[in-house]
Amino acid sequence: MSGDITQLLRAASSGDNDAVASLFQIVYDELRAKARAQLAGSMPQTLGATALVHEVYLKLTAGDAPEWNDRAHFYGVAARAMRHIVIDHARARNAARRGGKTIKVNMDIAEIPLRDASEALLSLDAALDGLEERDSRLARLVELRFFAGLSVAESAQAMSISERTVKRDWRLARAFIYARMDET
Repeated sequence: MSGDITQLLRAASSGDNDAVASLFQIVYDELRAKARAQLAGSMPQTLGATALVHEVYLKLTAGDAPEWNDRAHFYGVAARAMRHIVIDHARARNAARRGGKTIKVNMDIAEIPLRDASEALLSLDAALDGLEERDSRLARLVELRFFAGLSVAESAQAMSISERTVKRDWRLARAFIYARMDET
């Protein structure tokens, strides 16, 4: 199947709209499962997994022919799109309604209590921007693990690094983000 994806990515990059549609048919269930897993624990409940994946599709197919180098690059771009969509949704929700119940954002084991899911996501986004300025690889890893829901092995493959490096970087990234979020 990964060979099919690679061929479709190449065709899509050449401007083949049918290849883009076929690509999303193949990865749709996987993206939806990852989105559902992420939304279940920490994202605003008003944004569903299906809606998120559809918005990712629209965002990735808007404009000129997409430029996806390979499967890993595609998932990286999809993770970035998910991040932007979720954060935009949180901003809109936060602007419309302030306050609410205390909830927890779970990034693996540690949990940080915050007042509202949208507030938590905006705080996470600001911390992630700070991390990106300091170390873009760590920020990309957070996007892949947290927003796209990739496992350690999938993240290692997507970033062309070892699983051991992913685990070490994940610990560093979480520590940085927790420290930044704790400051707010």
